[in-house]
Amino acid sequence: MTDTTTSGLQPFHVMEILAEAKALEAEGRSIIHLSAGEPGAPPAPEVRAAVRAVLDQPQRYTPAKGISPLRLALSVHYQRQHGVAVDPERIVVTTGSSAGFLLAFLAAIPAGGRIAVTRPGYPAYLNTIYGMGFSPVEIPVFAENGWKLTAEALRAAHEATPFDGLLLASPANPTGAALDRAELDGLADVAVEIGIELISDEIYHGLDYRASSPSALEHTNDAVVINSFSKYHCMTGWRVGWMVLPERLVRKTEMLQQNLFISAPTLSQIAAVAALGATDYAEAQKLAYRRNRDVLAAGLTALGIDGAPGDGAFYHYAEISRFSNDSMVFARALLRQAGVAAAPGVDFDRIEGHRYMRFCYAGTPGEIDEALERIGRFVAG
Repeated sequence: MTDTTTSGLQPFHVMEILAEAKALEAEGRSIIHLSAGEPGAPPAPEVRAAVRAVLDQPQRYTPAKGISPLRLALSVHYQRQHGVAVDPERIVVTTGSSAGFLLAFLAAIPAGGRIAVTRPGYPAYLNTIYGMGFSPVEIPVFAENGWKLTAEALRAAHEATPFDGLLLASPANPTGAALDRAELDGLADVAVEIGIELISDEIYHGLDYRASSPSALEHTNDAVVINSFSKYHCMTGWRVGWMVLPERLVRKTEMLQQNLFISAPTLSQIAAVAALGATDYAEAQKLAYRRNRDVLAAGLTALGIDGAPGDGAFYHYAEISRFSNDSMVFARALLRQAGVAAAPGVDFDRIEGHRYMRFCYAGTPGEIDEALERIGRFVAG
């Protein structure tokens, strides 16, 4: 467990790999993209049709909390998917989950407070925490227990360095680790016991390869839940997500939204309503991801790049120490020599990530097959 108070900001390395990959493509190189965490498919046809239908209309600001049809549809989603009643007034539509993190930290955490995150974890967590003047407390998780945070580890970390909130992702980026109901309930109980805010990042909900992931809302109404249309609904560039808030934080968050973002993009909110009704399309994409996951995991393991398939999301986090002790060097060489863009582990773990790479398998089956051939030639020298 580490607690740092320096400025701490670092580049988002995967975005720099992506930029270099795009530059190589512009020069005529063939690049297989396994770096950025985004689906290769467009949004559902219903989404595209909904947007075309309103393109000629004025696109004005919406209410800060979002359009009523979307908040109502999200309320219905929670009742159907999780069996919980969520008042639409507790829902705030955001400019992607990124804005949700900003709003959650500002609304729920005292100025300059500490926020716990797991390591490895999504790099924007640390950089956002540092950039907003908070301090992170990193709690390591390990491959030996499926990269999952346990209630015991949470309690021990708080005893060592008290913190004000926990930002928890399940399924997680980069590992794909997903908590079951008992595991999530245990963490939520400890959060209450030690008196911290629970912020649940549920952006990869829907992308589960076992049972559906439980929401923190099934355990408590006092958690802050953040989600997005980016992943399951193939809408990364539309920049639309949402928050479910405890009643005590709704008005403060609404005022912050009014001043920081005004509202989420109008067209994207209209598209999001349609996306919630297009689950057949989203489920079809997930079937392809599952095939990609199994093929990629088996293929990389055969090459000596070891890692267990994740429970959810669309990432494979694997150890490369047989070939390199510097994941950034490995990532750049893999891109330049083999034409495969993948994410260096140092993005997700500043201490142990030099031994790991993250491969995103949200593309087509053909891309995964070709990537494995190229990686095989690369590691063979």
